[in-house]
Amino acid sequence: MLLLGTSLMTATGAPAVSRPPKALENPRDCQLARFQSLSPQELQAFKRAKDALEEMLQLKGWKCNVRLFPGKRDLKQLQVWERPVALEAELSLTLQVLGAMAEPSLGPVLDPPLRTLKLIHTQLQACVPPQPTGTPRIRGRLQHWLHRIQEASHKESQSCLEASITFNLFRLLTHDLRCVALGALCV
Repeated sequence: MLLLGTSLMTATGAPAVSRPPKALENPRDCQLARFQSLSPQELQAFKRAKDALEEMLQLKGWKCNVRLFPGKRDLKQLQVWERPVALEAELSLTLQVLGAMAEPSLGPVLDPPLRTLKLIHTQLQACVPPQPTGTPRIRGRLQHWLHRIQEASHKESQSCLEASITFNLFRLLTHDLRCVALGALCV
């Protein structure tokens, strides 16, 4: 059984607790194993979306000084039960940014990847049970990870968020999601 994280950002944006759960309430609800690798058709749909997003970003002439997802960032740095919490925050921001893109020509290209990301997000939420209120705050790397993602949505321009999300998309799908799906086997 996969022991997974127990904290989510609260409605106020303050990180909740970080300690491993004793067991998932209903482990059958947590079915991330099927996302260890996506089908070639799904990956192709993401590639088309990424290519279209990159083309749009070049036309906008975006300039960003800070990368939201630095190259040195790796879910393996977190404890196994913290990884789904970090991925859930990253995926929430990805869905928020991609869903807010107002470019009508991107609709047909973004719709299939957005459906897949929403399915993954739903499955991931089943693996991260809500944390009771009144518990200690998250500490360490997970706190830094969640804070960086939360701050980005408030401090970064929409264009920079779009660029960061676009350039991180395949890492999220092929590395981060796979690592969370593998659980303790991701070392």
